[in-house]
Amino acid sequence: MLSIPSPYQRQRSLNIAGEITVAAPQDAVFKALSDAPFFASCIEGVRDLKAIDASHFRAVLETRIAYLRFNFKVDVEIARLSPPNEIEAKIEGTPLGIVGRLTATATTRLHEAGGQTVIHYSIDATLTGKLGSMGQPALMAKAKDMEKHFTQQLLAAFAGGRPRIAS
Repeated sequence: MLSIPSPYQRQRSLNIAGEITVAAPQDAVFKALSDAPFFASCIEGVRDLKAIDASHFRAVLETRIAYLRFNFKVDVEIARLSPPNEIEAKIEGTPLGIVGRLTATATTRLHEAGGQTVIHYSIDATLTGKLGSMGQPALMAKAKDMEKHFTQQLLAAFAGGRPRIAS
């Protein structure tokens, strides 16, 4: 018997990688990126961030992909913290009101270059359900929009020196 998956059973993988150069010392950039409230403030649509413990966080992400609006309940685990060089986080999100799931691993590596910090990042994400049935162009366009917003917020935070973060 031939079984054709419904659109709600589809799975889509996204791999996003890039680089951001910040005019600040590596230690300051690492401290900012490892501060969950600061990091969340750079991502458009994140609200209700709550610390569960030192390495686990919960939030809601509101976003629009193509013509659809999604609200995700997101759990984040800081899986590896290697000051001042690397941060790895595991993300699991469930869209509220529809079937689907988002799982991702985000890796950030930093190195200093001439008084500036170069941030290399990669995100390996898997989307299932209605999210997974969306086309690659729509998902990549949204990822690029989020990447652009994050970069703008991060650079703006460092434009006046060191950003305000919890101590």
